[in-house]
Amino acid sequence: MSKKIMTCLLIILIIAGFFRLSKLTSIPPGLYPDEAMNGNNALTALKTGEFKIFYPENNGREGLFINIQALFLKFFLNFYPHPEPWMLRIVSAIIGILTVLGLYLLAKQLFNERIGLLSSFFLAVGFWHVNFSRLGFRAIMVPFCLVWFCYFLLRGLDKKSWKDIIASAIFFGLGFHTYIAFRIAPLLALIILVYYFLRSRQQHALKSFWQLVVLWLIVTFVIALPIGLYFLQHPEDFLGRSTQVSIFNTTNPIKEIIVSFAKELAMFNFAGDCNWRHNYACRPELDIITGIFFVIGMIVTIGNIIRSHCKDLSSFLLIGWIIIMILPAAFTFESIPHALRSIGVIPATYMLAAVGFNQSTLEIKKKFSLSQKQIRVVILLICLLVLALNYINYFQKWAQNSNTAGAFNENYRQIAEYLNSLPSSKLKFVIVNAGGVLVNNIPMPAQTVMFLTDTYLPTDQEAKNLFYLLPDQISQLQNSSSFVLIPLEKNQETKEKIFQLIPNISFVDYPYFWLFQSQ
Repeated sequence: MSKKIMTCLLIILIIAGFFRLSKLTSIPPGLYPDEAMNGNNALTALKTGEFKIFYPENNGREGLFINIQALFLKFFLNFYPHPEPWMLRIVSAIIGILTVLGLYLLAKQLFNERIGLLSSFFLAVGFWHVNFSRLGFRAIMVPFCLVWFCYFLLRGLDKKSWKDIIASAIFFGLGFHTYIAFRIAPLLALIILVYYFLRSRQQHALKSFWQLVVLWLIVTFVIALPIGLYFLQHPEDFLGRSTQVSIFNTTNPIKEIIVSFAKELAMFNFAGDCNWRHNYACRPELDIITGIFFVIGMIVTIGNIIRSHCKDLSSFLLIGWIIIMILPAAFTFESIPHALRSIGVIPATYMLAAVGFNQSTLEIKKKFSLSQKQIRVVILLICLLVLALNYINYFQKWAQNSNTAGAFNENYRQIAEYLNSLPSSKLKFVIVNAGGVLVNNIPMPAQTVMFLTDTYLPTDQEAKNLFYLLPDQISQLQNSSSFVLIPLEKNQETKEKIFQLIPNISFVDYPYFWLFQSQ
């Protein structure tokens, strides 16, 4: 690697770090209960010493990401009295930065250093990946594992290196410990293996090929075995919530998959995910400039496949990657397009944008007879524009929108901060008047307050004097004295019920929550 390339890559990684770590303590606002559920599982693992392969609560979660979060929590809670949202999200940020590095290496392996740099740059600043790199969702590990397993597999088969093959198998095996969307990744591996099988047969080198493949399969099997054994013992957890949103639950599955697949393809440039946790205001997943280069890249890549009669691995792999990794979302009917379930397409998306950008600059250079220095200026200006667009969309428009605060339950975080400000001797009750999946007989939304008011110390509810009640349990407080009561949601019915059952209670209307105090 030349000094110039290394400098460019270092700058891209610094940009990636800035986009993922800047203002992480305040953006995104709040803490979504699904993130908090991960945190509570992590804290429980730390307190009990029981780190699980799979955490079955709330439709289930693979344990790898949660266990990594637990290690970070253990470190940070030596310096902070209570958990904070960024302690969970910093794990995603680090994984996101490492994915940027991995994509450079993969794109360089498939194409060249220039496309490698462009791919990693688009990933470094792209809203889609930046957003999930700042959330405490385990799905961020899918593009990470995909990029690194593909890079080492290609490198290992090219160089016939058993060390690279083992590295690839480790990342591939770990992928099954991440998120359900990764389980379709074997189809991606199959494209690579079939290509090298055909090439090895032409070169009369099948013996070494099969030796490497067998090694890869053995190591993959060993790494994936723990979660495989868990699912054999608990088959009901294998698909989890996927069975609830599967297109096969609809009256016309064929029609639904066609519609879902079309919507997923349209999300790149036309209409994206409308969930404010995943995207900004239903906008396309790609900014307008990256989206144009993505379309050009698709056209160039499909043209390469046709001209090469499907013998161009790089092009065939990218198109196959898009189709394969869209399937986890396309086979569902809920909230389509779904940026989270299709997170596995992100690496291929930005590589295609890089291919389109590279081809465009070559055509511009040729048409206007630009020098190498001039074309570099054009590339720099376009990159700066893409960076600015994504910065404004994420840090200004999206982060400061009230819909974003609502999507991440900023009100729950405010409740937790208020409760943490009270002395432990003060009796505190939270009325969980929000619906959701029950976790230990309490609706899921309470997880946010539970996590943010917790501590690494093995204290119990009684020591904190903090208790959670359902709306129909408010009557239990009639004979209690000197306590504070906070409903999770500003619900008029809950308010009236509290005044009816506890007539002399005082009331304060804060911006994010209602506070009731016994007289």
